[in-house]
Amino acid sequence: MAMSAGSDDGEPMMEMNTTPLIDVMLVLLIMFIITLPVPTHAVKVDLPVNDPNAVKPPVDPIKNKIAIDAAGTITWNGAAVNDTTLRQYLDTSAAMTPEPELQFQPDRNSRYEVVDNALAIIKRSAVTKLGFVGNEQYYKDF
Repeated sequence: MAMSAGSDDGEPMMEMNTTPLIDVMLVLLIMFIITLPVPTHAVKVDLPVNDPNAVKPPVDPIKNKIAIDAAGTITWNGAAVNDTTLRQYLDTSAAMTPEPELQFQPDRNSRYEVVDNALAIIKRSAVTKLGFVGNEQYYKDF
């Protein structure tokens, strides 16, 4: 501890001078930074290549239409699909931001079983924007 030189009473000074301690710590920190090896590690990552010939799913970012004809064929934007492909398109559609509108239009003479199965697939896919198209063909039935 340092002694007070300007005081007449001869008592020891109560504050410790930390300036030399801070100077030593800064010098040591700079020495450690200089002596650290430069990281030269490289991680090789195989990035996907954009293939221009790849077939992209026909999911329109604005609106998509599922139609069922009288024979029970399910179509997505005019192209015939099976249940698995329909589910994949619906999952892709539900993952988009903003989610595109989904229009559902069964034919008047289509079987209820096929329509119910398609609606169950739509419900399981967690699509939130669903609209029924072509309801005007049923207005005279009731």
